[in-house]
Amino acid sequence: MSKCKLFMKRHWSVLVVVLLALVLGLAAAYELHSRRPNAQAVSGEITNWGLSFQQEGQPPIANADAAYLAQFDSVYCMPAQEKILYLTFDAGFENGSTEKILDALKKHQVKATFFLVGNYFETQPDLVRRMVEEGHTVGNHTYSHPDMSAIGDKASFQAELEKNEALYRQVVGKEMPKFYRPPQGKFCESNLKMAQELGYRTIFWSLAYVDWYENDQPTPQQAYDKLLPRVHPGAVVLLHSTSKTNGDILDELLTKWEELGYRFGDLAKDLQ
Repeated sequence: MSKCKLFMKRHWSVLVVVLLALVLGLAAAYELHSRRPNAQAVSGEITNWGLSFQQEGQPPIANADAAYLAQFDSVYCMPAQEKILYLTFDAGFENGSTEKILDALKKHQVKATFFLVGNYFETQPDLVRRMVEEGHTVGNHTYSHPDMSAIGDKASFQAELEKNEALYRQVVGKEMPKFYRPPQGKFCESNLKMAQELGYRTIFWSLAYVDWYENDQPTPQQAYDKLLPRVHPGAVVLLHSTSKTNGDILDELLTKWEELGYRFGDLAKDLQ
């Protein structure tokens, strides 16, 4: 009997164990690798909303997936096979760009959602009324724009939203729609639960770009380079109305999206 066969005969059981361990190890590694691109469930710890764009024209992978968010009446991308976009704007203050944005939306017959902070209601009631009168939805971006994920008690969380609700009633004369966007995208599971218990839908986003630095605005081309290739069916687009670039390009940007075959949905209506 050759040395090789003799070795195999003597150590067969050991080799089987080693081989089985190797197979199990590879299977575990594959499962871990296959999960890595997918969104993970969110713990109670502070979490920054994040997106990873894997393929042009396809929704990005978020750090909390649609099924997880749905438990808390929350969305970041609308389920859609057809080419439809949902425009949302965050506004902490006014610097002269909102009227241009509203003009462009009116021209293209687009209904957007504006997430406003308390300062905006207090200083720009006419613009708030115009948003509502022209069919846009005004959502809650909290009163003072804090890191909401650092707020652990429901009373404080609720106060940030209810202050805006009172201002909305004062300015518009109606009850505020129950749409909430966490400032800076900072959230945790307890936040999602508290918002849900207060009757709110938490709205994240699946398409945005760095447009919020007032003194370091992107060029129109830089904006197009981010917003055109990454557009995808069901996209919830986040833009800041404080961006001069957005005010300058929105009419053309909407035209470019339309030329790509997209139409614009109304988030409030489609989430009913």
